[in-house]
Amino acid sequence: MKKTIIWTSIALLAIIIFCYSSCTRIDAGHEGVLVRLYGSDKGVQDVSLVTGRVWYNPFTEDVHEFPVFVQTADYEPFTVNAKDGSVFTVDPTITYKVIAGHSPEIFQKYRKGIKEITTTTLYNYVRDAFRIQFNEFTTDSMISNRKGFESAVQAQLSAELTKEGFQLEQLTSGIVYPESITQAIDAKNRAVQQAMQVENELRVAEANARKLIVQAEAESRANQLRQQSLTPLLIQQQFIEKWDGRTPLYGNSPVMFKNVQ
Repeated sequence: MKKTIIWTSIALLAIIIFCYSSCTRIDAGHEGVLVRLYGSDKGVQDVSLVTGRVWYNPFTEDVHEFPVFVQTADYEPFTVNAKDGSVFTVDPTITYKVIAGHSPEIFQKYRKGIKEITTTTLYNYVRDAFRIQFNEFTTDSMISNRKGFESAVQAQLSAELTKEGFQLEQLTSGIVYPESITQAIDAKNRAVQQAMQVENELRVAEANARKLIVQAEAESRANQLRQQSLTPLLIQQQFIEKWDGRTPLYGNSPVMFKNVQ
């Protein structure tokens, strides 16, 4: 009896452990890939998409989770050559996600987790997109039309990733110009700023000169008007208005109304 109880307990424990190990739950924002490990073909024979709570045989099957939410990959910088040989540094960052329902085919093709695929396969696609597009642009055309260049890179990368089951959300190139180009751009900017400063100073000088001319013309006109208004009669009238009626103690008395016509 005791042996029966012991064996029954062991069997129940084994069943509980088996059930616990053969059940998993696919988290929100993820897809599960059920992989059958054995069959007529070697390696991964069959894969299928699963969601929610999954029951599987841990001896013959395995379950891998693939995130389908938006992710960001910030890659290490690398150098590429433009069409005319100039060397640029690219420090790219991509935002992407697995297209819903494509997890099984991605796993079946690469047999890797999403992190490893991101750091190897996707990184190679990013490098190739920049390398190919830089070969289409000279240094001057890339700098003068950087928006068009980056749009071309993003279009190529997006097309390549879509074929692999990924959707490109955003690409940041982080392009660093060669030192010689940077120095030339800085020199050009300084020259433009200096030219603008000289032009502004010239405009101020011209404005001040015009102001002085206007003031001189106004003063000259005022003097002419004053000279025209100072007639003998007006002078005598102003003298009478200011005279206090007293006879000077010294000198001659003023002659009133002399030669008034």
